[in-house]
Amino acid sequence: MADEPPSPPPRPDPVAAGAEARRLLRGATAATLATQADGQPFASLVTPAMTGDLTPLLLLSTLSEHTRHLMRDPRCALLVTGLADGPNPQTAPRVTLTALAEQVPPAEAAALKDRWLTRHPYAAFYADFGDFGLWRLRPGGALLVGGFARAVRLPLAALLPDAQAVAALEAAEADIIGHVNADHADALAAIATGLLGRAPGAWRLTGVDVDGCDLMGPDEAVARLDFEAPVADADGVRRGLVLAARAGRGAA
Repeated sequence: MADEPPSPPPRPDPVAAGAEARRLLRGATAATLATQADGQPFASLVTPAMTGDLTPLLLLSTLSEHTRHLMRDPRCALLVTGLADGPNPQTAPRVTLTALAEQVPPAEAAALKDRWLTRHPYAAFYADFGDFGLWRLRPGGALLVGGFARAVRLPLAALLPDAQAVAALEAAEADIIGHVNADHADALAAIATGLLGRAPGAWRLTGVDVDGCDLMGPDEAVARLDFEAPVADADGVRRGLVLAARAGRGAA
């Protein structure tokens, strides 16, 4: 009797794949930017930070070749790579985001630069140099490779977070950060050290979005906490932090 052909792999869940892609993008402190000039592709290292609605922010210098490329042609792609599961690099999850780049207008730049700097605090001493400017990437779609032979194309509807949840958390973010930093420093320390494996010290909350939180600790160290599932409001953030602090204390 002939062997039956192997069953095809299950179709990926677009909602789960979109959440996985967002986790990779939000957790990245470095990425590869692909641009082109006169048909010649070019790749360079950049340091992104994500807004609540998953818009990548880049602080770019006009002295850099990739910046000059974007000034002529805004079409680009951003590659973010996670950690491989073993010695084979192909097992690393990664996401390629296609986008159009644009310079952030001066009226918006100050607040967005502050958000970028909470992810890259070491850059504060050169962020205001005259050749540097803030750019953002308008996503067009993404390709998520969740590991070896696990690829799924993500349209914007599957990739981007829920717009109402984004707006709700943007409105509540300042109050959440102020309250947690003032009253729950012990919980942040438990999350950073016990759950995320970071160095002990004074940790504080610097950003909140539907997928998780950003923290900053000693010596400008940064850490990313991913929620178990996307949240829709401040109560969801509270529950996510409570669960994370409990897990961190248990691990410690």
